[in-house]
Amino acid sequence: MKSRGISLSLLLVLAGCATSRQEGGTSSAVTDDHQVFERVADGARGESNPADTLVEAVESDEEPAVTQTGFESAVLDSDEPGDLDSTDVIDNSLDWEKSSSSQLNGPVVDPMTDGLLLDAVIASVYESYPLLEAALYSRNVANGEQLAAAGGFDLKLKAASENGPTGFYQTYRQSVGLVQPVYQGGEVFAGYRIGRGDFEPWYLERQTNGGGEFKAGLAMPLSRNRDIDARRAQLWRSSYGRQQVEPEIQAQLIGFVQEASYIYWDWVAAGEKFRIADRVLDLAENRTQRIRRQVEENFLDPPELTDNLRLVAERSGKRADAARKLQQTAVKLSLYYRDFDGHPLIPNPEVLPTFPDPMPIAISDVVGDMQLALQQRPEVDVLNLIQRRLEVDYAEAHNDLRPSIDAVVSGSQDTGLPTSSKNDKGEFELGASIFVDVPIQRRKARGKMQAVEGKIAQLHAKRRLTEDKIVAEVQSVYAGLMSAYEQVEQARQAVGYAEDLARRERRNFNEGASDLLKVTLREQYAAESAEKVVDALLLYFQAQADYRASLAQDRLP
Repeated sequence: MKSRGISLSLLLVLAGCATSRQEGGTSSAVTDDHQVFERVADGARGESNPADTLVEAVESDEEPAVTQTGFESAVLDSDEPGDLDSTDVIDNSLDWEKSSSSQLNGPVVDPMTDGLLLDAVIASVYESYPLLEAALYSRNVANGEQLAAAGGFDLKLKAASENGPTGFYQTYRQSVGLVQPVYQGGEVFAGYRIGRGDFEPWYLERQTNGGGEFKAGLAMPLSRNRDIDARRAQLWRSSYGRQQVEPEIQAQLIGFVQEASYIYWDWVAAGEKFRIADRVLDLAENRTQRIRRQVEENFLDPPELTDNLRLVAERSGKRADAARKLQQTAVKLSLYYRDFDGHPLIPNPEVLPTFPDPMPIAISDVVGDMQLALQQRPEVDVLNLIQRRLEVDYAEAHNDLRPSIDAVVSGSQDTGLPTSSKNDKGEFELGASIFVDVPIQRRKARGKMQAVEGKIAQLHAKRRLTEDKIVAEVQSVYAGLMSAYEQVEQARQAVGYAEDLARRERRNFNEGASDLLKVTLREQYAAESAEKVVDALLLYFQAQADYRASLAQDRLP
């Protein structure tokens, strides 16, 4: 008898399905802009078909399990599987077949067994996010500045041509030479010059023998500029500036990964809420035929059917809005999820995963994580490199306090025919000189040192505050993570109670012991509870992204 009843119900459903869909068609249709999100496949992460789940429940006398977000899949109108209405099973099966065969528009993304995972999005950020690429070019900027600073030690070519073709004394002087600054301070020089003509008696040193003069020498500082000078100071500052680029890039990378994680979980949450909206719409649509049959048999008043059609239309609007939000979050996610060429990929619902199970973090792990954060956070590295640059400034200012004592040793040799009968320029000449320049008041150097000392003291205070903020941030994010975990647990309990009440109310309605208003309210409470589970899961995984950022786990190789 039961099988005959089911067969008769199947015939009634198949006969009235077209009429039901036409009259309630406005409620189940979604605008063209959201057709790509029609009937999101709940099996994106390997979940079973809801229709198959219901059939298995009827055969095995077991109740279908509640989904992870809490809202029951398909339509359960009774506590016992044997009490399932055949209309509910068939309508749900037809809807599922329609949803699984729908074509999706947009960029093609190969469906994956576990859906689009967060790791894939983060990997895309590492490989092809434009702002990260722009940040990496700061290495070129720093390398250029360091190369420019190293130019202070470039080999220099010097040449001159000084001629006096008219006048009582007609002179012609030509010179060329090389100067090589030395990293330890001072410079090495060498050159050639030739002087011809009638020179003034007081400028006879400008005259050379016929072949000209070769000269070479060395200038070395003995006090000021011995350990540091302007060239070395600029080179060291640029070197620390080059090193400072790396933690700055890491800081931007951490922010990009955090932003991508936020958008990714927004997208997953939007998919979960779309599934909830789709399921509550199915509940109302699957009730339409049963209410219509009862109205025709005078068991219910016609306003009951009208009220259910109104409910279908209202839930269809909410489903369309959920599809819009899902599409918008997918578009936002495409800014971070890109192909190998860097083009944005809009993930379609076929790769939409569900929320994984949240895992609590032991309080004992947080202590170690705080120390890890202090070691890995780029802010501390940046402050350390800034202090090193200030130390270079201080050393350069202290160098200005010293007297300038420079020693110069040079040797020269004239070649060719002598220009005088004495040949006074024919011998090899060796010269040694010392030049002294002593600052008396030295206010400039002392003022620079005082300013740098103040900057270093400020930096020490900032470092202490930065380290305290890092520790406080880890503790704060941990507290938020544990609070979100507790909210998930409580929300899941609440949705279980709400589903149980909604299921019982639907059974009472089928038995004539309740009305549509109560059923609608119970289903609304169950849907709201399920959405609260999604919100709690979203809060948890976004807090997890914050925790990852607080530990500075992202860095470029």
